Amino acid sequence: MSSLSYDLTLAGLAVGSAAALTGIGLIVTYRATGVLNFAHGAIAMVCAYVLRHLTVEWDWPLPLATACTLLLVAPAIGLLLEKAVFRPLSVPGSDPARTLVASIGVFILLVGGAALIWGPGARADAPVLVSADPWAQLAVTAVLAAAVWAVTRWTRFGGELRAVVDNRPLAVLSGIDADRVASAGWAFGAFTAGLTGVLLAPFVRLDPYGMPLLVMEVVAVAVAARMRSLFVAITVALGIGVAQSQLTRLHPSGWAEPLLQALGANLFVVALLIAALVLPGIGSHNTLPRTATARVPTPPGAWIVATVLFLIPLGFAGSDLTTAVQVPALAVILLSLVVVTGRGGQISLGQAAYAGLGALFTALLTAGRFPGLPELPHLPALAVAVLLVAPLGLLTGWPAISRRGLALALATFAVGVGVSRFVFAQPYATSGLALDRPAGFDSDRAFYVLELALLAAALLFAVGMRRGRIGRALAAMRDHEAGAAAAGVPVRTLKLTAFVAGAALAALGGGMLGMGLRAFDPAAYDPVRGLLWFAAVVVLGADSLLGALLAAALLVGLDAGTRGGVAAALIGVLALLVGRFPGGPYEALRAAASGVLRRPSLTPLGRRARSALPLSSGAPGITPSTNMPSHPPARIPRVRPWTNKLSHPPTLQPPDNAQPLTAHHLTAAYDGFTALDGVDLSVPPGRITAVVGPNGAGKSTLFHCLAGTLRPASGRITLGGRDITRTPAHARTRLGVARTFQQLAVFPSLTITENVRVGTEQGRLRHSAPEATAQALRLLSLHDGATRDHPAADLPTGTLRRVELARALAGGPHTLLLDEPAAGLDTAEVAALARVLRALAADGMALLVVEHDIDLVANLADTVHVMAAGRIVTSGPPTEVLQRAVP
Repeated sequence: MSSLSYDLTLAGLAVGSAAALTGIGLIVTYRATGVLNFAHGAIAMVCAYVLRHLTVEWDWPLPLATACTLLLVAPAIGLLLEKAVFRPLSVPGSDPARTLVASIGVFILLVGGAALIWGPGARADAPVLVSADPWAQLAVTAVLAAAVWAVTRWTRFGGELRAVVDNRPLAVLSGIDADRVASAGWAFGAFTAGLTGVLLAPFVRLDPYGMPLLVMEVVAVAVAARMRSLFVAITVALGIGVAQSQLTRLHPSGWAEPLLQALGANLFVVALLIAALVLPGIGSHNTLPRTATARVPTPPGAWIVATVLFLIPLGFAGSDLTTAVQVPALAVILLSLVVVTGRGGQISLGQAAYAGLGALFTALLTAGRFPGLPELPHLPALAVAVLLVAPLGLLTGWPAISRRGLALALATFAVGVGVSRFVFAQPYATSGLALDRPAGFDSDRAFYVLELALLAAALLFAVGMRRGRIGRALAAMRDHEAGAAAAGVPVRTLKLTAFVAGAALAALGGGMLGMGLRAFDPAAYDPVRGLLWFAAVVVLGADSLLGALLAAALLVGLDAGTRGGVAAALIGVLALLVGRFPGGPYEALRAAASGVLRRPSLTPLGRRARSALPLSSGAPGITPSTNMPSHPPARIPRVRPWTNKLSHPPTLQPPDNAQPLTAHHLTAAYDGFTALDGVDLSVPPGRITAVVGPNGAGKSTLFHCLAGTLRPASGRITLGGRDITRTPAHARTRLGVARTFQQLAVFPSLTITENVRVGTEQGRLRHSAPEATAQALRLLSLHDGATRDHPAADLPTGTLRRVELARALAGGPHTLLLDEPAAGLDTAEVAALARVLRALAADGMALLVVEHDIDLVANLADTVHVMAAGRIVTSGPPTEVLQRAVP
């Protein structure tokens, strides 16, 4: 027994060593660049294929081929990715979500390229670089980890690396070449990926799809180390490897045996689930890059063309129609991503799992094998499967409540991999399972008609989720989550709703796909396909229904009509365009078209000849520019100046029974620093209360506590006699406490009117939205037709301040909290703002203003509170307080 334990421990150490190499590479790349390299496994696979090709196909000596692969090819891949893909995304102010999409695009591109070059089949003749002896692999891991530790601790480059990790802009200002550090990080990360690939290839299946996913499953060791500690990553990797190996000793009887076998073979997947769902997440940004389809209207007749194209396959016969049957089913799956990702802005890399569950549950129900339910006909079984899978959307929806960006991507990816490994790949769930088509729809043509009907129903459902009140709320959450909550949107509930609706649509499409294929094929719902579907929807229009239909037709058509891997390679290239062009391929095409269609410049002789000709239009003496584009860009409408006298301003809603908002002895601290120290404050109705003080005085912390975005360590906040200390921000808005933000919180993909309607539909006056919207627009001089229907993107700061204030007022608040409301306004706009705020206070509204503009505070406030070191040091009328507080 001891000999068996020893042998299993050695085998586990070998597996753990490979996982540790992956963790080292991911951590170094992340620390040098801030990028979680989703393509790490794909680089490992490519390097393994290169080494095999050099030794098996070209008969190179193994040492020479190994040196070329690990010291030339792998670092070259890393340097190319850093310079061509990720360096343009590292500029200050860039959206980290674009980096995530680009990383997934690289993964898909490398997988598709490998399938094109070497074929999709598995290879069993990869050369053995290091024997299966775990001590050799442990030695490689130890030497590599020691080298990284020594470089980061004892060399100048290590100091530069730590500086770039801590604060890249400050490191650049200090004279550090951050690009050089990033290049070195990418080169080393690619080297470790290549080393992992060539070590694993002889002992696992070498194919374009299996190895990348296998390597990415062990990302759990890097996440467990919080992407920082090499020692923790190596320890976790070795521990999981040994534990996974030791589990093979257990052989329980009954139902526990297949479950334990699955656990023993996939312990790294379990660790990935725990790391992604339980441990503190990494990354803080939430919003996905919006492609141009979010702002460009659908071309006239596009839906007619799409309808005709989807009807054309009814005239096909044979294999052509058999292939076309897959398009509507895949379109329904991709519509689920439009709802979750395009409209809701939530990263979801696990939709393939819900599609597969829809197909699996349908097959189990039709076979009478689903526990507790009888055998059902195909269409009722599909409907029940959708109802069963929809609540499972909480598996990814619940982590979305507290996770964003990279953390949410990992959580959804982990769910997809977990379902694939513990359900789809297990014989106890899928053995002997068949799936056929509904009675009366056996033929391809009849089933295609049924699919079109189901696709039409799914489109109507998706339209309902994208338009109207819920569509505007989802778009607001996507554009600015905190702003949506401040407008009254229940963000937590809305996220869960989006994921449940997405799971239902994916299950419907998965069941349709299984019926079309007449079988439940786990490979059709592989996690790699989930990444491909996500990238396809993002690059072809994340918020576009037509984009989902186009993506489905493109993926199915390329897979059927070309070599395997073409679809993945094409989508990977388009995903890289999302990284280089914020508007995605649409922006790239428009840029190229504008360059082609640009009028040619005239020579000096041509300009003199043209000037001698009479002009057909225009003012005398004005010559049109010879470089004018043939289709000038849309112009931002001229906004009515905000200088109205407001002698009788419209009343949005009488704040009847208004009660004061009061803070009772609030305390708050950050990392040992006391931000609030026993603060008492009251915001009475009909008065303007101002809070001033130096930076770090605690003004913002007090404001966030009152607004509901921060919970104090102790003390209470009351609205009248009601304790609202634990009431979230959106619920406070619905109670009548509205707020604005120091940093603008508008929804750029919505029009000005839609921005304001979000406030009316979600605020205290939800039943009088049209009237309140019109009044708020009129009060802030935003009611002109050309203005109110213009998207909020790219408008001047002063106009956006008015939009944000109009949205806050449209909900009918009785208490208004204003954080730096004059920021970005000119003198005339500040004067107009003051008139509006005085009028609101005269109508009985309670206002709290946190502002650095002392002149505005002096002319506006009834009471001023001065804060310093987390306390209110003096209070009173502005004429008295400001003279004492301001030199």
